[in-house]
Amino acid sequence: MPVIAKIYAHEILDSRGRPTVLAVCELGSGVSGIASVPSGASVGRAEALELRDGDPQRYQGRGCLRAVHNVRTTIHEALCGKAYASQDELDNALIALDGSPNKSKLGANAILSVSLAFARACSNELGIPLYQYFAQSANRVADTLPRPMINLFSGGKHAGGQTAMQDVLVVPTSATTMDRILVETHAIYQSAVELIGRKYQMRALTADEGGLAPAFASDEAMLSDAIEAIEQSGLGRSSMVSLALDVASSHFYQGERYHMGQEALTGIEMIGRIADWVTTYPLISIEDGLAEDDWRHWAVLRERLSGLALTLGDDLLCTNPARIQRAVDERAADALLLKVNQIGTLTEALHSVELARNAGWQIVVSARSGETEDNWLSDLAVGWGGDYIKIGSITQSERLSKYNRLLVIEQETGWSLKR
Repeated sequence: MPVIAKIYAHEILDSRGRPTVLAVCELGSGVSGIASVPSGASVGRAEALELRDGDPQRYQGRGCLRAVHNVRTTIHEALCGKAYASQDELDNALIALDGSPNKSKLGANAILSVSLAFARACSNELGIPLYQYFAQSANRVADTLPRPMINLFSGGKHAGGQTAMQDVLVVPTSATTMDRILVETHAIYQSAVELIGRKYQMRALTADEGGLAPAFASDEAMLSDAIEAIEQSGLGRSSMVSLALDVASSHFYQGERYHMGQEALTGIEMIGRIADWVTTYPLISIEDGLAEDDWRHWAVLRERLSGLALTLGDDLLCTNPARIQRAVDERAADALLLKVNQIGTLTEALHSVELARNAGWQIVVSARSGETEDNWLSDLAVGWGGDYIKIGSITQSERLSKYNRLLVIEQETGWSLKR
């Protein structure tokens, strides 16, 4: 049974140059685990609270020294010297120690960093890969790899708002290996670089998650340019490559209208717009097609997309079991975007996965816009049997660390991709 000998933390910077938390968990055996947590730009109101310092003279108030202090003092003092038989026991101790409904006392960033560091320390002590530890914690056998949804073009909060919609992603659907997926995506990405240079006179400058972000004339232009890039890559507009959208509708929803360019659409009109896209383009997933509080229209969207594309909830669900259960009861979605830092511990995130799985939903394991070079997300997606993984584009080290981890797992195991 692992005994915690020491827990401490550091403030580090994420991929946007903003502070986040790295934690170290040392066990009595001398084995340790290190983990860092991400941070989001597109944040749902129901997410667990990241604790920030609020000092305007330091990182515009975004410092994490208070969260780090909580790990080094309150969490260390409460957990040090105690044995925890499972991830559940450790996480439940953290939840009880915080005692707030949204982890505002200690900070979700502090709590999750310790939850992850303990998981990595335990996997190291057991001498097993991290994905196997995650699989054992979930009482399942890992035997497949998730299929990536990969950012190609970005707008919205990830790219300065030149379009309302946030991301267009490519999903190589006929590729049978992770290696082949990245080969095909590289060809599409380079084709897109040439396209934006020719059409927009723009170099390959990227948004938060690595997507290319020229001055698209409209949301439809993002989609049509993605198709053009795929066609120019030689892969063709066929079943070989599909698209996925992160609409992030909450960010342009005001006064019960969806403000896209010069248009102000009702909920029903927004659903019609999305349905038109799905019939026009090879779309297999629509993330946050409606605003997080527009519950009365979500079931209509799901019904309209049924059998055509996933109705994927991010801001709607916030990896929160209560919101997931409501969406299940109201038939408001059929896929969960899993972001562990939205809820704050591995155990609570796994409960969210189980709720979604029991409802017959698919699971998309997701990174955040503010990431680190830590690659635990890839192991989590493999261990928990994610259908898809959403990391970002194929540029930037904080994204590539996770793709490279998937390549290594594939080479070591020979496992197939989810179909």
